[in-house]
Amino acid sequence: MLSSHPPDGQRRTVVADLWFTVQLAWHLGYIIAIPAVLFGFGGAFLDRMWGTSPLFILMGFALAALLSSWGVLKKIRRILHNVHDIP
Repeated sequence: MLSSHPPDGQRRTVVADLWFTVQLAWHLGYIIAIPAVLFGFGGAFLDRMWGTSPLFILMGFALAALLSSWGVLKKIRRILHNVHDIP
């Protein structure tokens, strides 16, 4: 009789893969959200202080996008490096 449940060792890898995916999503969320919030609010503050309405907030979001892209790229490179090191 065939069982619909994976063997014990395979179940552990499924759980480990799921946990890795959740951690990756959480980490990528922080990599993207923190710069957007900090530079967005910082740009809005500077715009309100100097009366340059959309200038600094747009510059802040552009800088946040660049930093987030760099952070995501760095994270992907680290993951790919670790995958290729597996014997």
